[in-house]
Amino acid sequence: MKLSARIAAPAAALVLAGLTATACAPQTSDTSAEGDKKSGTLRVWLFQEVGNKPKEKVVDAAVADFEKAHEGAEVEVEYIPVDTRAQRIKAAFNDPKSAPDVIEYGNTDTAGYVKDGGLADVSKEFAAWDEAKDTDPTAKQSVTVGGQVYGAPFFVGVRALYYRTDVFEELGVEPPKSQDELISTARKIHAKKPGLYGLAVGGAYTYGAMPFIWAQGGELADETGVTYQSAINSEKARKGIEAYTSLFGDDNCPAAKCAAMGGNATVTAFASGKAAMAIGGDFSHAAVEAGAVKGKYAVVPLPGVKKGTIAPAFAGGNNIGVLKSSSHRTLAVDLMKSLTGKKTQAKMFDAMGFLPTYTDVLDTAAGKEPFVGPFVDTLGAGAKFVPASPAWGQIDASLVLPNMFQEIVSGRKDVATASDDAAKKMDAAFAEAG
Repeated sequence: MKLSARIAAPAAALVLAGLTATACAPQTSDTSAEGDKKSGTLRVWLFQEVGNKPKEKVVDAAVADFEKAHEGAEVEVEYIPVDTRAQRIKAAFNDPKSAPDVIEYGNTDTAGYVKDGGLADVSKEFAAWDEAKDTDPTAKQSVTVGGQVYGAPFFVGVRALYYRTDVFEELGVEPPKSQDELISTARKIHAKKPGLYGLAVGGAYTYGAMPFIWAQGGELADETGVTYQSAINSEKARKGIEAYTSLFGDDNCPAAKCAAMGGNATVTAFASGKAAMAIGGDFSHAAVEAGAVKGKYAVVPLPGVKKGTIAPAFAGGNNIGVLKSSSHRTLAVDLMKSLTGKKTQAKMFDAMGFLPTYTDVLDTAAGKEPFVGPFVDTLGAGAKFVPASPAWGQIDASLVLPNMFQEIVSGRKDVATASDDAAKKMDAAFAEAG
């Protein structure tokens, strides 16, 4: 998950879209629940947003519906800080008696939490849930490990291409429709307006770089049955790496300034008027609207290799899961459904701008807010996810991919050497995770 601003309000908790927890709980010896109580108090931990009141209002309504339908059951909701969630959840996994029944968690944490034995397998309940049939496939993938389901998607976030309509009109250029056009357009704009980055890119912007790799047919890793093997040094992946790193230089975004930038920095560069284009999320809308380019920008899907195609985007977001230690298994699953159902997700979009994970609810959201359309189109074209391995947390926290990009753009290593070195580090992490 990555910290970003959201549509309706800046949300320091968009951990979602990709900020992986750096501290995961160790293996727990026994987190199994005792019994399945049909009444009593259920405890819920949700993430505290920067502007949390709208979220609280939606959650309160969902809880009220749940309590009305389940006589004798009460719900206590606690909003926990995002930046300390790893410690809180680690403690909960290790001390089931003090743990909540239901938690919100970032979707890149799923595999790690499953390995730690903290999340309950809700495959049967999810399969029998009528609303679940409309879940976006990539969103469902984010709660799936080893073919089993460990929660329900809460919202999803993807990235697309923000561009300056005033600059494009002035220079007589059109929004790019292919990856080659994207690169050439960025260079053309920078040549005519040296004070602007053509396309703001960042050496530490992992989730902005991934679409270039996927668009070329590359993968981060291949599943080998019980584990994963890095594919970042495959021929196709290297083509994507070359395309992305070609954008660092004096003809677009100088490496000296851009190599250290992450996703937030690239969006800030665009919002402040320093870039003609940037790769930003649906969750970046509020930050851009609050910037110097308000009223002078538009959004289109990030183009793929072939003209008219859409590059696969990383599907970030958050999920809601039931802890294996819950003594209210049936009630906790029903509460999970209430918090992640279509009614609640539609309200959460209106209140917070979180993109729904149901295809039909997404279409309705796009009808309400036209700017959402390119992100919905991106999801529909086939977004992708990180390897469903507990090793991903270590790979992300160790900055394996950002270090690879930075080594290339700095000239310290060529693409082949840097990607081989990154693959070795990834494979070591996969082997350690088992």
